[in-house]
Amino acid sequence: MTTGSNLYKRIGFKKFIPGIAWFFLSLIAISIPGYDLPKVGSWFEQISFDKLIHTGLFGMLSLLFMYPVAKSALHRNDKINWYIKVALATIIWGFTTEVIQKYLIPGRSFDMVDCLADALGGVGAFIIFRLKFSK
Repeated sequence: MTTGSNLYKRIGFKKFIPGIAWFFLSLIAISIPGYDLPKVGSWFEQISFDKLIHTGLFGMLSLLFMYPVAKSALHRNDKINWYIKVALATIIWGFTTEVIQKYLIPGRSFDMVDCLADALGGVGAFIIFRLKFSK
C-alpha cells in the first residue's frame, strides 16, 4: 500500500497544487462574514442554490485530489484506497467548515444540510472516479 508522502513522491507534488489551491479558495469562501454575502432572490432560495454551491465546491475539491492519482500508474487498489481517503477527508472538511462558521465567522451558522451537500460532493467524486478511472 502507498503512504501519503510516498504517493506525492511517486506522482509528483506539483500535480496536487490545483487541489491545494482549491482547498485554500474554499477556506476563503467559508470565511466570508454573513453580512458580506450577496443577497439572493427568492428563486435561488427555492431551488436551494446554496446547497448546489456546497456540492460543487466540495466535489471539485475531491476531484482535484483524485485526478492525479487516477492518471498515475498506481495499482487499482491503491487508487481506490486513495479515492476513499479523499472522500472521507472531504466529508470531515465539510463538517469542520460548518463548525468554523458557527464559532468563528460573524453572521454565519452551522447547517447540517450544508454538511450533507458537502458530503454529497465528496461521495459523488468518489463514485465518478471509482466507475471511470478504476477499471
